[in-house]
Amino acid sequence: MVAAPEGEGGDERVPFAYAAIRVVPRVDRGEFVNAGVVLYSRPRRYLGVRTALDADRLRALWPALDTAAVERQLRILCLVAAGDPAGGQIADLPAAERFGWMTAPASTVVQPGPVHAGLARDPEAALNDLFVALVALPND
Repeated sequence: MVAAPEGEGGDERVPFAYAAIRVVPRVDRGEFVNAGVVLYSRPRRYLGVRTALDADRLRALWPALDTAAVERQLRILCLVAAGDPAGGQIADLPAAERFGWMTAPASTVVQPGPVHAGLARDPEAALNDLFVALVALPND
């Protein structure tokens, strides 16, 4: 998990936006496996992402998928969320713009799902809860 907190927390619930990160092995088929969640809370100045790749599930959809390439793309998303220079020029942008870049529609193997909204006191806890609900398998 990578998170880039940029501000103080508080006791009240504040809005956040999030999207699942999907791996779509064959865009033409529309099948996907959730591989992460990205969450942004402007009031908390928080941008975080959590990823996990289930290579076996992906190979069931497309045996020839280059899972190493997918893992590299997921690592780049983590670097961008953290504002790490190794994430490239996008990582230098403010958190809101990085979130916008990470959730922009894409026709690639790694792509975001729709952006949703929520309220939470602790955005990192909300990110972890969403990861469990949307990505982790029951035995994880």
